Amino acid sequence: MTSRRTVLTALASLTALGVLTACGAGEAATGEIKPEGQKGNGINVGPDQKRVHTAKVEAIAAQVPEAARKRGTLVIGVSASSNPPLAFRATDDKTLIGVEVDLATLVADTLGLKPEFNAVAWENLFVGLDSGKYDGVFSNVTVTEERKDKYDFATYRLDDLAFEAKKGSGWTVKGPEDVAGKKIAVGSGTNQEKILVDWSAQNEKAGRKGVDITYFQNTSDYYLALQSGRIDGYLGPNPTVAYHVASAGQTEAVGKFSGAGAGLQGKIAATTKKDSGFVAAYAAAIDHIVGNGTYAQVLKRWGLDSEAVEKSEINPPGLPRTKN
Repeated sequence: MTSRRTVLTALASLTALGVLTACGAGEAATGEIKPEGQKGNGINVGPDQKRVHTAKVEAIAAQVPEAARKRGTLVIGVSASSNPPLAFRATDDKTLIGVEVDLATLVADTLGLKPEFNAVAWENLFVGLDSGKYDGVFSNVTVTEERKDKYDFATYRLDDLAFEAKKGSGWTVKGPEDVAGKKIAVGSGTNQEKILVDWSAQNEKAGRKGVDITYFQNTSDYYLALQSGRIDGYLGPNPTVAYHVASAGQTEAVGKFSGAGAGLQGKIAATTKKDSGFVAAYAAAIDHIVGNGTYAQVLKRWGLDSEAVEKSEINPPGLPRTKN
């Protein structure tokens, strides 16, 4: 995952690029962002989210461990510094919003519990699960074989990566040969960096040019480099790319791939401590919201329709174990 920042910083960066507009006195006042000149509604990033809700389902709620039922809350961990549209702060710099928050709220609704969100550093999500502080984590967590040793998973989104290029580039990425000789920016230490390094090696082995991989510290630096032509593209998490394409209007997604690499579709899942008793309830709740249409409403409002799952899977095959 690339560096994560609050929505206010993201808004400031995009505004500096001259790509955002809003009705009225500005983004913070309206809570809406969209490309300059676009008609109709933009993306609501204000504190008044008019969030989608659903009703409690008694049969599914009965699957929740007794302690949580008595408490009446579902304690959920999310990353405090995710990029939009995952879990991030609204324009008031306080209210937690995003697709992860919306989906976790629907799950809590189905279970008849009040969601209690804890926004913490990424590594502390797992510390909280290990200690029993959190009933679950909804924070773009990919299922991996190593994580399955300690945690249970109920999937709720596909894990995809996307290439982003300047609008009108005429470029489509379908495989390694399409990035040969290209200058591509990527986040250091991420799954997408590993894939790009592998693709570069494949190109060189086939007698093609390798990939000129470059790194920037901040998300806004990637976008500035794209606009100025200093890089040909950016490879990042599909949600982040889709959000930027929809909100800025100056770039386009030119290729989408599984975050697990070739041969396996990566999955994002509600994560809970192994044998905590929550995973069956999460899977049943996710299946319910998929069935009643509220799940689709949430993905649509954040531009992530393409990451929808047809049903939740408990502990499916995950990213392979890291070879020592």
